Amino acid sequence: MVPERIDVGKIVATHGVRGEVKVEPWTDFPGRFRPGTRMLLQLGEEIRPVTIAGARPHGRHLILKLAEVNDCDQAGALRGAVLKVEPWEVEPLPEGHYYIFQLVGSRVYTTGGEFLGTLTEVLTTGANDVYVVKGTGKKEILIPALKDVVRKIDLARREITVALPPGLLD
Repeated sequence: MVPERIDVGKIVATHGVRGEVKVEPWTDFPGRFRPGTRMLLQLGEEIRPVTIAGARPHGRHLILKLAEVNDCDQAGALRGAVLKVEPWEVEPLPEGHYYIFQLVGSRVYTTGGEFLGTLTEVLTTGANDVYVVKGTGKKEILIPALKDVVRKIDLARREITVALPPGLLD
């Protein structure tokens, strides 16, 4: 199974007449858009490599100059395209922090060894994330991603161990 590529931004508009594009970053690491960086650009089903030739902040967006884009018409044709990176190209996180793509698909067990299901989604809420776990033939279990609940994450084994709060499965 080939891991999915990670979306890091979306081209939302052109900027100027020299082929620059305005990008909405979907990453907490806008420094990843530095000149010389290669990314994948997906527009519809087409995916092609691009190289960032220049980057600068513009409000909550970034203005990028792609080496392969030379004028406003070419830039305009990219509106709606998504910029992607390979999973091994993500920025490193501090110990104990994980990307959602690293967690989804993990098997979830209680501290007593009971299999609850597979983590299918992570909901981002204001207070804390919530793990959506789907068991075989069971309804979804919503598990708060809190330190006292999520006891162990083993990325190599793709397993998560949780101590369920009383009444969560009722």
